[in-house]
Amino acid sequence: MSRLFLLLLAALKFGKLVPTVLSLVLAVGVYTLVFGWRYAVGIVAMLLIHEMGHYIAARHRGLKVRLPMFIPFVFAWTTLEDLPHDAETEAYIGLGGPMLGTVGAIAAWWLAHSTDATWLLAVASTGFFLNLINLIPLPPLDGGRITTVLSPRIWLLGVPIIGVLLWYQFSIILLLIAILALPHVIAAFRFDPSSSPEAQRYHDVSARTRWEYGLIYVGLIAFLAYMTNDLHRELRGVRVHDVEQTQSGDV
Repeated sequence: MSRLFLLLLAALKFGKLVPTVLSLVLAVGVYTLVFGWRYAVGIVAMLLIHEMGHYIAARHRGLKVRLPMFIPFVFAWTTLEDLPHDAETEAYIGLGGPMLGTVGAIAAWWLAHSTDATWLLAVASTGFFLNLINLIPLPPLDGGRITTVLSPRIWLLGVPIIGVLLWYQFSIILLLIAILALPHVIAAFRFDPSSSPEAQRYHDVSARTRWEYGLIYVGLIAFLAYMTNDLHRELRGVRVHDVEQTQSGDV
């Protein structure tokens, strides 16, 4: 009887993995059709590592959270079943994704240079870029969740950033983010931490905590921006070298 119970328990645990595994396999399959299997596996791995950062952070704070889900060419997400009790917890969970995601991108970058694999360099570049974009200070992006600990009014800085990105590189994903961000922008205009006891408790964070999160946030943005730009130039140099090698071979 005890063995049967253990088997049922294992089946239930496995059942929770099924949606995540299926969506992950689907994402790899779709990306493979467009980019090839190596880059597909690499980019999905970058997304998985990022989302597991949120998952681990939420579990560390004792919150119930579901495993990540993937939609190709749209996004990946981790669903919280319990809401954060305060702004610091929300910022902690929001920061978990970009922090672990950056570690994953650094690992891909190191492996790329250790093995001289250009496709890994492309994976690392994409990893750094995706984590950088996620730090735009506007919900539902991670940057919006992190800057909650500073002040929701910082979300207003994300509006021109999204606007510029839409102007220079329009995409449906950015447009969707802008639409989802609209209620949060309105809330930022109306923000008043003293409007209710609940709001006061939620945003009751020490100055030291705000400084710590602020410095980590700015430092992470600076590092990701540097690495994204550096790898972009390196990949461009690799492509130029490949073209020159091909042309010299033709001659």
